[in-house]
Amino acid sequence: MATPAPSLPSASVEDYLKAIYSLGRGGERVSTTALAERLGFAASSASAMIARLADSGLLDYVPYSGVRLTDKGRREALRVIRRHRLLEAFLVSSLELPWDEVHVYAEQLEHAASDELIDVIAAKLGDPTVDPHGDPIPTRELTIEERGAETLADLQPGERATVVRVSDSDPEMLRHLAERAIGIGAEIESIGRQPFGGPVEIRSAGRDHALGPALAKAIRIARLEP
Repeated sequence: MATPAPSLPSASVEDYLKAIYSLGRGGERVSTTALAERLGFAASSASAMIARLADSGLLDYVPYSGVRLTDKGRREALRVIRRHRLLEAFLVSSLELPWDEVHVYAEQLEHAASDELIDVIAAKLGDPTVDPHGDPIPTRELTIEERGAETLADLQPGERATVVRVSDSDPEMLRHLAERAIGIGAEIESIGRQPFGGPVEIRSAGRDHALGPALAKAIRIARLEP
């Protein structure tokens, strides 16, 4: 009798699906190289996992063109993203951890938490629609509203906006912003920008700050009426 194929390690599967969703958010195909770089694996390891995920019906893989999630794979990716972002919300609101620390903890917990526990957490928090960094939280039905937003770098001097989303990829950057009281909901006025790729100058809560171009592009905003 043939030996059954071993089941895929769920944590690894979830990490791959989540990374593919993030890299190909608009449905674009993701290259093996980009995926390997995002996860910190060798390209050969990524290729092997891609083949297994494609065999499981989670990925659509075209050699030399990259991969994208199937409908089944997208639902599984949104399931783990929902867990991750609700865990971040719980860690900030209930345990009062700073927003620059919760991403790492949520990465560790998301594979162990059941969907039932996550639904309990969601109900306890009042079913939030965004996490502490402004990222949208998938619903129980695993739908998500990915809203496009301008960045702080798009503001011209004299224009005002509210911060609606901040990249959580760099904890040091989040700490830098927290020290300046620049978080979700903060109102910001652009007061100038230095030429040749220099810093963006802003005013928030009565204080002036100079933010580098990369940081300004990591802050998503909603414009306020003049």
